[in-house]
Amino acid sequence: MKFFRSLGVLLTSALILTSCNGKVDPNSGANGQGGEQPGQEETRTVVFAKGADLGWITEMEAKGYKFYSRQGVETECTALMKSLGLNSVRYRVWVNPANGYNNAADVLAKCRRAQALGMQILIDFHYSDTWADPGKQIIPAAWQGYSAAQIASAVTEHTRSVLQTLKDARIDVTWVQVGNEVTPGMLLHTGTEGNVKEAAATISGKVSGSSVNHFVEYFNAGAAAVKSVYPDASVILHLDNGWKLETLTWFYDLVGSKGAKYDMIGLSLYPSYWEGSGYPDWRTKTEACVKNLSTLHARYDKPLMLVEFGMPASEPAAAKAALQYILEGTRSYDWFKGIFWWEPESEQSRNGYAYGAFSGGSPTAALDPFAN
Repeated sequence: MKFFRSLGVLLTSALILTSCNGKVDPNSGANGQGGEQPGQEETRTVVFAKGADLGWITEMEAKGYKFYSRQGVETECTALMKSLGLNSVRYRVWVNPANGYNNAADVLAKCRRAQALGMQILIDFHYSDTWADPGKQIIPAAWQGYSAAQIASAVTEHTRSVLQTLKDARIDVTWVQVGNEVTPGMLLHTGTEGNVKEAAATISGKVSGSSVNHFVEYFNAGAAAVKSVYPDASVILHLDNGWKLETLTWFYDLVGSKGAKYDMIGLSLYPSYWEGSGYPDWRTKTEACVKNLSTLHARYDKPLMLVEFGMPASEPAAAKAALQYILEGTRSYDWFKGIFWWEPESEQSRNGYAYGAFSGGSPTAALDPFAN
């Protein structure tokens, strides 16, 4: 049985690589790049996301890294995730990245792999030339010096252009993040305090109206662009620290009062991050986050997802337990829509990231809960 299972994975990988090399008709439903032919209607059913952010895979492949099943069979990474029970992928988008990875062309290539496997797709706009997160939200070099109105216009054009590229290739996009972990705001000039600032004084709502309005202007520009291309895609407003209720309610109250238009709350949770060495104490933050999900749903009447989750790869048993706890704790919540492990294929020895779920190029037990 292991032979036939491995052969199936290899055949799936070959199909994906063939389609990515342009050897399959891009308008054919057989290659998984849309399937819907002119004059046909296709009803999409969105299922609970058992997902992974795989934004690094093309760069890792270019550096020669290989991925293997637990039986030791070399397998394309997206197909490997599918074989482990995952059904969704997430890809970040950068505006003009220095090395080309995570630009529109790179994202399209990765989306084609996922679509060929029938996986759901989440697109994550950073609105930067590099990483955007709570510590940095740097305006793309080409947009430096823009007025607020010009930045909003650039957000509209960039969002629409990237998504139209995907749609023209018959890629089906289920969710779109407008910004990545935007607790301090987004599109901030270096050295400024930001357009929404997380600090002790602002948790109580002491933020200048004009700065908050700029954030909402940028966010709504992106959200409107999403709907103009993919009307049925869910727009996600994403914050970090899903265990930190005071910050979450402060932020969503504030931007909601200013008219931010979004469909879904997206959160990050790294429950043992900076917890020190040794066996990770994941329970405190994980239990708080699961409790917060219900509070946030009741307060804002929005569905929620964990669009980023990660635990140290050095302790796969603890990572498995934490993931299982979340899945079991939310099983009865029809408004909780899924979990994405952030870059599970990563390893400290390969690309310097220690919160993946692989060892020696193969998946660990940390991902096992997704198989159920």
